[in-house]
Amino acid sequence: MNRDDAHLRERGLTQEIVFKGNLLRIRLDTVALPNGEIANREIVDHPGAVAVVALTDAGEVLMVRQWRYAIGALSLELPAGCLDVPGEPVTAAAARELREETGREAARWTYLGRMHASPGFTTETTHLLAAEGLTDMGAAPSDEEFLEIEVIPFPEALAMIKRGEIRDAKTIVGLLWYQQFGLSSLQRPPADGTLADEEASA
Repeated sequence: MNRDDAHLRERGLTQEIVFKGNLLRIRLDTVALPNGEIANREIVDHPGAVAVVALTDAGEVLMVRQWRYAIGALSLELPAGCLDVPGEPVTAAAARELREETGREAARWTYLGRMHASPGFTTETTHLLAAEGLTDMGAAPSDEEFLEIEVIPFPEALAMIKRGEIRDAKTIVGLLWYQQFGLSSLQRPPADGTLADEEASA
């Protein structure tokens, strides 16, 4: 879909790094608005992430329950993790996270699509993938991860969204994507060797 969007675009003028952590970087940018006025944008740079809709042969989905300090609550989520290894393809990152968090390895991978949970202030792109043909190899979470694995019938996972028991954005999108589209997608993953939110060339 090609549109003339010049009347909506903002043009970056300056960038100031105000915080740099192990994972995140916070910038204060000045931008020129379409009407010529100047405004500030507070931006959280994030390397991106992967989330896995891991499906058993019995029609169940693998989930992980963990404490999320930022919201002060337990959260039931798809296995997921950051793209924090430079040059690692998204499928390799997804396989790594699935193995670490659930102990499963998958025989088949399908790229579903990408999502921006909060594009108003963060660059984070989450890539959604489906994993099938699961084999249990034993979980190996990192020293800072404390998880419980749950294997939930897919219809029950959808009901948990409806009841408000699943509130994590990437999990809601991943489950509803699979419900609506199955393993079909018109999107392609980023080119191997990059972490950019750009589709691979044909």
